Amino acid sequence: MLAIRLPVEIENRLEALAKATGRSKTFYAREAILEHLDDLEDVYLAEQRLIDIRAGKTQTIPLEEVMKRYGLED
Repeated sequence: MLAIRLPVEIENRLEALAKATGRSKTFYAREAILEHLDDLEDVYLAEQRLIDIRAGKTQTIPLEEVMKRYGLED
C-alpha cells in the first residue's frame, strides 16, 4: 500500500485523465511509477558510480579499449 500527496495541479490533471478515460487515478499513478522506475534506478546507479570514480574506488576504461575488446572498432 502506498499513499502519496500530490500538488493540487497534478491531482487535478490525474482526476481529469481518469474521468476522461474511465480508468482510475490509481491505474495512472501505477503506470507512471512503472514507466519511470527503471530510469530513476539508472540515475541512482550512475550517481553512485561517479562517486566511486571520484573517490578512486572504481577505475574507468577508455571507450577505444572497450570497442577493441568486443570487436567493435572501426
